[in-house]
Amino acid sequence: MTKDEIRKSIPPDWLAEFDAAAKRPLELRMKYAFIKTYKPVMDDAKYRSFETMQDYRRWCEENLPDWLGYGRL
Repeated sequence: MTKDEIRKSIPPDWLAEFDAAAKRPLELRMKYAFIKTYKPVMDDAKYRSFETMQDYRRWCEENLPDWLGYGRL
């Protein structure tokens, strides 16, 4: 697929947003590139430390919701 074909396959409103974003200064683009999402339990303490990786993994399994992805496979 050529660049022109790819560009034609993208909805016009998306292209307008991409073009506008490309014209913004890098500092502003970086400001809006990362979205802070509250992670239950993980964000509830300033820091945590563990003696071993095994302790950390056990704590994750016992305390974190599965959807955060910190469980074992």
